[in-house]
Amino acid sequence: MAFANAQYLEAINRNLQDVAGKVNVSFEFFPPKTPQMEQTLWQSIERLAPLAPSFVSVTYGANSGERDRTHDIIKSIKQRTGLVAAPHLTCVDATKDDLIAIAKDYWQNGIRHIVALRGDLPPGSTAKPDLYAADLVEILRSVADFDISVAAYPEVHPEAPNAQFDLLNLKRKVDAGASRAITQFFFDIEKFLRYRDRCAAIGIDVDIVPGILPVTNFQQLKKFADLTNVAVPHWMHKAYDGLDNDATTRNLVAANIAMEMVKVLSREGVDHFHFYTLNRSELSYAICHLLGVRPQVAQ
Repeated sequence: MAFANAQYLEAINRNLQDVAGKVNVSFEFFPPKTPQMEQTLWQSIERLAPLAPSFVSVTYGANSGERDRTHDIIKSIKQRTGLVAAPHLTCVDATKDDLIAIAKDYWQNGIRHIVALRGDLPPGSTAKPDLYAADLVEILRSVADFDISVAAYPEVHPEAPNAQFDLLNLKRKVDAGASRAITQFFFDIEKFLRYRDRCAAIGIDVDIVPGILPVTNFQQLKKFADLTNVAVPHWMHKAYDGLDNDATTRNLVAANIAMEMVKVLSREGVDHFHFYTLNRSELSYAICHLLGVRPQVAQ
């Protein structure tokens, strides 16, 4: 038993040495809908803030109520924590004048980083949007010198007719002035690496930041994956098999998978990882700890 424990500790130490000092992180949250969810959100933000993330982002719904909550949370994060707070901003159900007004308000309130997205169309809608993400990037650039992140899809956006069309759409966003691209979550590392190579081949020269989703609810993941065109490998089905009623083991499996992904990607030159927290801090914090991302302590 002592020998097994020593081997385990040695493996952990090797993992830390592989990535220590090489990893930057950012975290994504969504607007809470109840007072209890809001309490959980702030507990998570305050738990993760000492890790000094590059930024934290907050998603943006397609209705005005959720948009208002995003605005309020973003401003509160900046005021309460001093972190770089990056709101999602979408084109759906917004005119160019609306977007300009929102961008000006953010800039006046000290918000310098925006995640620019087209946004989801209303269910059943067949109409083409008036504006796309590349248009939004241009609008933001016309207002002020924002730091702009956009979305990327290693396994192709569900609405794209083919992979080349989707890749060229990302290039349009970058050419319009995007600073980086954050990917949809994925689990096939080879697909991400091939996608990164294809981006470089057509002149996309910004960082392609992998989106990492620690999976604590496998049944929910399968629904997300169906909606977003993300393949769930067979080995993941086996890893979570029989754990529907075992949250503790699911969390351990989720942390291990995410850490292994980051370790492999780090060896391939990736140095920034964007964690989809689902407003929970425990797993993201633990993963960051084992990757050498620790609270910043004043010397």
